Amino acid sequence: MGEIFSPGKLMLTSEYFAIDGALVLAVPTKLGQEFSFKETNDEKFLIFWEAYHQNKLWLKAVIDYQNWQILETNIPVSAEFILKTLKNVQLLSNTKFKSNFTYHLTTNLQFPADYGLGSSSTLMNNLAEWADIDPFYLNTISLGGSGYDIAVAKEKSAVLYQSKPEIKYEKVDFNPSFKNELIFIHLNQKQDSREGINFYRSKNKSQKLVDEFSDLTRKILLCHELENFSDLMLFHEQKISEFLEIPTVKARFFADCPVFVKSLGAWGGDFVMSRKFDGFKDYFWGKDFNTIFEWSDIINL
Repeated sequence: MGEIFSPGKLMLTSEYFAIDGALVLAVPTKLGQEFSFKETNDEKFLIFWEAYHQNKLWLKAVIDYQNWQILETNIPVSAEFILKTLKNVQLLSNTKFKSNFTYHLTTNLQFPADYGLGSSSTLMNNLAEWADIDPFYLNTISLGGSGYDIAVAKEKSAVLYQSKPEIKYEKVDFNPSFKNELIFIHLNQKQDSREGINFYRSKNKSQKLVDEFSDLTRKILLCHELENFSDLMLFHEQKISEFLEIPTVKARFFADCPVFVKSLGAWGGDFVMSRKFDGFKDYFWGKDFNTIFEWSDIINL
């Protein structure tokens, strides 16, 4: 039995514009996804797949990988996605699903599925590490997206990431002196990032605008003062709001909040980032946003 772990992620800058090559700053979370595997040479061509959410069984599937058929499952739609992904693993790997082994593969997602921390990207990276294949390519042919979340899962570090003209990224030390003043609030819903991406793609954008978000990312990475950081977050939100012609999350939910509130990833769900102020817990709790993390609770840096 072997085990692999990939951390989840939070995207701090360039949401949506990452698709067009804007520089992204993203950080790893303490919670992620575990993957355990056992391979037996017994001439059966079977995959026994078990997926757990916070240690509770969610999905079971038995797959015949000689004919790529689902023999048993409790959630057919999810099992079809797993089959498709494992078929891609076979396509890319020199060793996995090539001979008559039985595979017992188990995943455990450590965070609630509606947190948007990367249930799919952590799965892709775990499978790629196990099969010794390129996680970015596996992700591209199985899911799509800019790939920044794969870079975080792979490097287990904060990264600066760029998807175009080609994928390139670097590990960075993002450890702001004011990190203990930052907070992360869950919006009680999971945002469909594919839906948001399709809406973004329907709008015309210029390279100049993409470059502006790359510049903003660099400034945010090098920022040493909380007030300056707050101003940059407000400016970032406003620029995306103007482009998408959608109100900011602050305007929608927190209009009377005395500090910045910034979306992290697709707008409308998942997590937002803000900063502490007098009575901040009572403020967010009073609006029924009860899941609040401090930096040290959630960020793995």
